[in-house]
Amino acid sequence: MKFLLVFDFDHTIVDENSDTWIVKCAPENKLPNGLRNSYQPGHWTEYMGRVFVYLGDNGVKEDEMKRTMTTIPFTAGMVDLLGFIGKNKELFDCIIVSDSNTVFIDWILKAADLHKVFDEVFTNPAAFSSTGYLTVQNFHAHHCAKCPKNLCKRKVLEEFLDKQLERGVRYTQIVYIGDGGNDLCPVMILKKDDIAMPRQGYTLEKKISRLAQDFSPVECSVLVWSSATEIMSYLKVLIKE
Repeated sequence: MKFLLVFDFDHTIVDENSDTWIVKCAPENKLPNGLRNSYQPGHWTEYMGRVFVYLGDNGVKEDEMKRTMTTIPFTAGMVDLLGFIGKNKELFDCIIVSDSNTVFIDWILKAADLHKVFDEVFTNPAAFSSTGYLTVQNFHAHHCAKCPKNLCKRKVLEEFLDKQLERGVRYTQIVYIGDGGNDLCPVMILKKDDIAMPRQGYTLEKKISRLAQDFSPVECSVLVWSSATEIMSYLKVLIKE
């Protein structure tokens, strides 16, 4: 018996968007209008690249960014939930699929000593250049019309499951925990024994309930959460069954 837990990061593990949290490092804690308005739908990673150039141009260094990022709050109950998963790793494989970046997620999880809970993190690769600027790249290329150009979470999940099957790992149940519109695509491939856990009041919940109203509901079960304590309660029942 092995369960796969798939987590989004922003507004799921942490209670904010890590990419907008970094703006606290900018002069006067804000971006110039021209830069803010340069975002084009589906091209968030390129936009963040420009934000990082702006921060670098204004002398914002790696240590200041790290200090700022490690003050981001976790979602209610999340630290306890991840602690619980960490104590039951023989039952749970745990991955993150996120539109954030490797540097931010690494900083935040390590500062809270939670990085060992996760087997793999799939997110946009980021690194500091020789001149001290943070750079970010698209995670992959894909052909999904529904997803932003840098990341289709369904493709990530499918490839991960295929790789696990090759290793002889088959999951009793997949539990998908997320909040955003880009979490719908992977939820659509979940089977009836799986469960989607959309965060209450966020885009994913709204999109799932809209599908149900249109009589084309998702195949998996749906359990809405507002605190990670509710997710932990569900997992405790799951491992007792």
